[in-house]
Formats: sequence, structure tokens, C-alpha cells
Amino acid sequence: MTWTVMPTFEDYTQARAAFEWDLPDAFNPAVDFLRKHDDTSRTALRYEDPDSGLETYSFDDLDDRSDRLAAALAGLGVEAGDRVGAVVPQKPENPITHLANWKLGAVSVPLTVLFGRDALQYRLSDSEATAVVVDPSVRETVEEIRDECPDLEHVIELGTDDSVSGNARAFDDLLAAHDPGLEVYDATPATPSAIMYTSGSTGPPKGVRHSHALWLGRAAAAYNYFDQGLEPGETTLWTPADWAWGAALGGTLFAAWHHGCTIVGWPRDGFDPEAAYDLMARHDVDKAFMPPTALRMLMSVDDPEDRFDLSLETFASAGEPLTSEVVDWVDATFESVSVNEFYGQTELNLVVGNSDAWFDTRPGSMGKPFPGYEVRVLDPDGDEELETGEVGELAVKPGDRRVFFDEYWKLPEKTAEKQTDSGWFRTGDLVKRDADGYLWFVSRTDDVILTSGYRVGPMEVEEAILHHPDAEQAGVVGVPDETRGEAIKAYVQPATADYDPAQLREEIRDLVRERLAEYEYPQHIEFVEELPTTTTGKIQRRSLRNGGTPSDGTDD
Repeated sequence: MTWTVMPTFEDYTQARAAFEWDLPDAFNPAVDFLRKHDDTSRTALRYEDPDSGLETYSFDDLDDRSDRLAAALAGLGVEAGDRVGAVVPQKPENPITHLANWKLGAVSVPLTVLFGRDALQYRLSDSEATAVVVDPSVRETVEEIRDECPDLEHVIELGTDDSVSGNARAFDDLLAAHDPGLEVYDATPATPSAIMYTSGSTGPPKGVRHSHALWLGRAAAAYNYFDQGLEPGETTLWTPADWAWGAALGGTLFAAWHHGCTIVGWPRDGFDPEAAYDLMARHDVDKAFMPPTALRMLMSVDDPEDRFDLSLETFASAGEPLTSEVVDWVDATFESVSVNEFYGQTELNLVVGNSDAWFDTRPGSMGKPFPGYEVRVLDPDGDEELETGEVGELAVKPGDRRVFFDEYWKLPEKTAEKQTDSGWFRTGDLVKRDADGYLWFVSRTDDVILTSGYRVGPMEVEEAILHHPDAEQAGVVGVPDETRGEAIKAYVQPATADYDPAQLREEIRDLVRERLAEYEYPQHIEFVEELPTTTTGKIQRRSLRNGGTPSDGTDD
């Protein structure tokens, strides 16, 4: 199979049987994303600068700029295998940095501008990054931690010498001082590509080192959850998610370029649903990766198809289960827009999902395994495969080992623990599979609440609470209880300031009892103005268990 586009399968069963990974012997993602297309003068990136307006970049433009940056990095002493961080929002310099790294054989470390001091320091120090490209918004933070990152030799700030001060080098001036035409590093699918950090749910964040095959795996998944509709030169994609997040970087941005499509970049501090609709209309966005929180915010806008000239065909979503209200809203609001939920991990690519082209979405379901992967539901305390309907740990086996992570950076024991002797990768996620093959997320293994002998997944309770119209967001944890062992406590962010606490508590408890089970209702409910969240919008249950402290910018 030639990795220009994914093969199209009309039937899911046929796709599962016929698809095989056939990775090329030589592969450099910078070449794949920029140079293999029939017309490299086509627009690859439409960037809306908050200050100067619209900028467009062709594949040729990005190739030229990443060549120049690669030459500049080489001049600073960056070599193959060195780690280079990128702390840049949805700006062209973000992918240009990654592309330049790979042209040198260097390893990218994607980081978000939402990280605070400690989060940035830990990741830059742990990855032993020798250089980092930063947005002006985080320059002071990086300077503050620079002495605590002993390997960090070079800080490159976006801008020119006129705007950059101190010991940082100016991104624009570095590009201007070097020429394109660099000889690209001779890479393969197994060449080290990126270190992406986990959320740190069971301790300090772990660096997950991937090879270049990662991007092929993400491009394959995107082709499926975008309903096999990524047409070169025709499809335009957008996501409000930070390009440091794997599903946005690999599953949207680089997936678009692998398939020869256009991506929209639009850095913003927050999410405004009216402005989001306007952006998608102006750029004829037809495929959007939209986290569930963003979808719920889009629901607040009345009659979007009447008010905006939309070209939307598919919403893809991940990060938390979609409630039936969201799926029903998409069906009722848009004439022909599908919504496909999918699932993946930092370590294991995007492996399970829905595709409206193949089968009906079941609200709240993770979907079915994508072609190229096998899944099992295992006993959490052993390797025994469980029966349909039983809750167990999701395990995944890829058809090609290279599309999964290579190692936890400097943690060989943790790496070994992730994979069984028979080649199955344990996800740490509890799921169940129904009779039709759909997988349903229950909880992380370390978030399970043991109450009165029952195992309760907090996400399931959270989803039930969110069915109440007066509940904007919810986080559920277990708290010590003398009788039950653990009691269920819900932190709820009300949707309005006008509510009766006693009445809302009882309505939520009744709702959970009704939707789930008697033993799953929250014995304790605390109303809060805001819940602590990770940089990707997930509830920080660890913070809630510690008393509901505000988010510090690290993932839970």
C-alpha cells in the first residue's frame, strides 16, 4: 500500500479483514506532509493572526520556512536525536518547528502555552531539551526556569530582534539568515520523532517517546473518524484544541497535511461559540475535531445553519464520552452532519472510534476498533479475557508495533509494565463491550470508586449528572466513608446562579438513581463556581480528592 491516502472501505467488516499496515522503508514526516503532493503550491494553512488578519501558507511555503529553521538549528548545534521543545499555540511557527526538527532527525517535544511554571520546567528538564521555540506569552516563564533546565542551551522566541530581548534568539531573524535547500535526514518509520507527556494521573507525567510511524497511525485514524472524507485540495479542517494535544496535532493538523488537505489556525484564549461558527463559515470548514466541552458550548447558539453559511460534514470528538443530548442536538440541528466519537492514548495512538460511514453512532460509546488494531477486555487483575457486558481493562494490540509508542522516556520498568508477554498493551482504562461490538468507557483504573462492595466509574456518574439542565460541569470522586469504605462525592458547577441548592441536590440524586443505579448516586454534592481542569479540558479528579484546588496547568 502506498501511504499517499488511506484505502476507502464501504463496509466495516471488509475494512477489518482487508486492511494491513504497510509502512514504507524510508519515511520522514516532513517530506510526507509537504513534498509528496501533486500540487505543492496549494494552500496548506490558513492562519488568522489576531493582529494582522489572514495569512495563507502553501506546502511550498512551509517547506521553505522549515528548511530555514532546520539550518538555523543545525547552526546552533542541534543534531539528530536531540530534543527540541515547541511552546507555541495555533500559529504557523508551531508545525514549522516540528517539521524543522524532523528534517534534522531531531525529536520534538510538543508543549502547550497553558502550562504553568512547574509544568514547563519538569517537561523541558525531563526531556533534556537542548533548544525550545517559545511564544512571547511564555517567554518570561521560560527565562525564569532556564537555570533549572541544565540541558537547555537555546531559547528561540517568535518575532524579530526588535521585539525579542535578553538571551533569546529571534525566530524571524534566524529564518532570514539561512537558506532553504537543506538535505533532509534519512529517516524510517522507526526513527525517534516526538516525546509527548502523559497527564500524570498516577504520578509525575511520563514522557512517551514515539517514532515517525506515530503520524501514519494518526492519519489513518483521522481518515476513519472523519468518515473517509479527507480529499486532497478539497477538505478544510479546524479544531479549537491546542496543537500540543496529540489528537489535535497528529489527528487533525498533521493528518490534514498527510492527506493533502488544508488546516485553519486560529489562536484564541477562550472558546466563543458564535465566533467559532463564524470562523467555520468563513473558511468553509467541513471537518472539525471538537472536544465535547466545545460541542456543548456550540449548543448555546440558536439556529446555526440558518445564521451561518456552514459547509460542515463531520464533527469528530474525544476526551470524554458524548452524552445523548449532544448527539441528538447534532442530528436535530444540522441537515447532514455526523458526529463521531473516538478514543486513543498518548502511548497507543487513536485506536477505537465511530465512523458514520460504517455504522451508527451510539451516544456515549467509544465505538469499535479501527482497522489495524485488535482489542480485548481483560480481567484487571490478570490476563483472562472477560465476557460481553463485563467491566474490565481495555487491552490493544497493533498490527504493526511501530504505530505505538517506543518507550516511556528513561522509565524502562514502566515501559515493560505497559505490554503483556503476548504483545497486548494495557490501557489502564476500564470498559465493557456490548453484544454488537461497541466499547463503553467506564473509568480509569485508578479512579474507580469502591463503595459498599460495588465498583463505580466516576465518569459514568458525571455523564448522568450532566443530563440535568442546571448542571454545567461535574467531577466525581470517592471520599472516605466509615460504613461504605468510600462514598461518592460530586462537585457540580451550576449552569445558572439562580438555583435552590437543596432542590438541585435532590434532583441530581434522583436523576443518577434513575439513569444508573441506586448505589451510584452521589451521597455528597458540593456546588462550586469552577472545577479544576487539565489543559485539555478534562476534570482534575486528583485536585478534587485533595480538596478541589485550582488547576495548576498540569494534566490529571
